[in-house]
Amino acid sequence: MMIKTVTIVSLSLGILGEDFVRFELDIGLERLKRYGLNVKFAPNALKGMDYISRHPEKRAEDLLWAFRDPETDMILCAIGGDDTYRLAPYLFDSGELAAAVTDKVFLGFSDTTLNHFMLHRVGLPTFYGQSFLSDICELSSGMLPYTEKYFRELITCGRISAITPSDLWYEERKEFTPAQVGVPLVSHTDRGFELLQGKPKFSGKILGGCICSMFDMFDPGRYADMPELCRKYRLFPDAADWKGRILLLETSEEKPSPEKFRQSLLYLKETGVFDAVSGVLAGKPMDEAYAGEYKRLLTEVIGRPELPVVFNINIGHSMPRCIMPFGVDAEVDAEKQIIRFSE
Repeated sequence: MMIKTVTIVSLSLGILGEDFVRFELDIGLERLKRYGLNVKFAPNALKGMDYISRHPEKRAEDLLWAFRDPETDMILCAIGGDDTYRLAPYLFDSGELAAAVTDKVFLGFSDTTLNHFMLHRVGLPTFYGQSFLSDICELSSGMLPYTEKYFRELITCGRISAITPSDLWYEERKEFTPAQVGVPLVSHTDRGFELLQGKPKFSGKILGGCICSMFDMFDPGRYADMPELCRKYRLFPDAADWKGRILLLETSEEKPSPEKFRQSLLYLKETGVFDAVSGVLAGKPMDEAYAGEYKRLLTEVIGRPELPVVFNINIGHSMPRCIMPFGVDAEVDAEKQIIRFSE
């Protein structure tokens, strides 16, 4: 399926509507149009941070609108944020999301992890790993080549066939101003997929996302009502749903301390997810922050030496970023450094 029309939604942070990012938005729009794409914005996507923050019901309306819009082939998230869980009542109380969802490509990452879980609940396969502001609007002279390769494949074919490691990784840009336009990112040689334990080959449908967003699903420290709402709407799948799947975990730009990473893994362990899955894929941390500590904690806390764990996947908050399909059969081969996906 070739993508013709992309609709951009602001389901978390409303920064896309602020004047100070207008130059980035223009860069992204020009690139999407060069790819031959028609671009639409959901009705509330450009209304700014204050409005978007105060109106989760409007964000939910935008998601439903994009699924119902007959022209839209792909729903692209503007960026992440931290409170998209607030959409749940407006998507599930009367079965709104289940009634509206259609077979479209949905792409986003970070706080959008919660939206992926919501769409998983209604049976839609989704795509994790990139967003409009973070990737299409990259301030270098073009999209990062590894990132662009997967975006082009998705808009051309409507699918991702395989993921291999990037030869390079990039340091996060320190500022986002017009002066940075055309300034290349600092790059380093990357190491490929790292098998931490278990057999190098395993398979299953992938699901997961940002472990920092998952932490907030169980911990009331950021939003007191978030764990309660996530339980009420069953946003985190139960252990039976995880049976035979592959769990994806990646860390946010907050660069969680090893202790917070450990607590996040313990929250997940209490759900039974590590006893259910066939393997774990862990993303490369942004700027390689705490990489050694995270690797040690993954093996220590999971506590199942036979469970395959592969680290250093170019996904999520570390640049560059691939795109990972959720909900389709995947085969991981850490020896051959490839993850293959079925049709």
